[in-house]
Amino acid sequence: MPYICIMYIQNLDQGSSLGQFFRQYLEPIKLNDVQVDWKSKDLSYLQEDKYAQHFANIVAKAKPVSGVNVLQETNNIDGDVRIKYRDQSDFEYIAGQFGIFQEWKDGVPRTAYKGVVVFRYPSTSGRRVFLVGPESLKLLRIKDS
Repeated sequence: MPYICIMYIQNLDQGSSLGQFFRQYLEPIKLNDVQVDWKSKDLSYLQEDKYAQHFANIVAKAKPVSGVNVLQETNNIDGDVRIKYRDQSDFEYIAGQFGIFQEWKDGVPRTAYKGVVVFRYPSTSGRRVFLVGPESLKLLRIKDS
């Protein structure tokens, strides 16, 4: 069964963050309302040894985008895009353009896997945007392009 973040199912106006980000980032999320037979799905690719390669393949296929206005460039491309960030302030600037969560914890952006943050933009599209950290391609064994 897929994981549902406990922060989503609780109206968090208490706790350590006092619901600081609930209304802005979590409340607008629409939970799936389509029945899925998870037992019939092959989810073996989610095991760590297979997932890293699966994820790397997806990131490698995304079209690299760079420049001052990555938001505009992303809008002009069909399909997935990959945007590199240099450091925390660069990540926060890019994340701000897209209106996504900018917070870091323990030296990495929240929700990052090997320094990569993935989101859909616009949120209703199938296009994935990969914000890729300075060491991410190396960690994923992707040749820099």
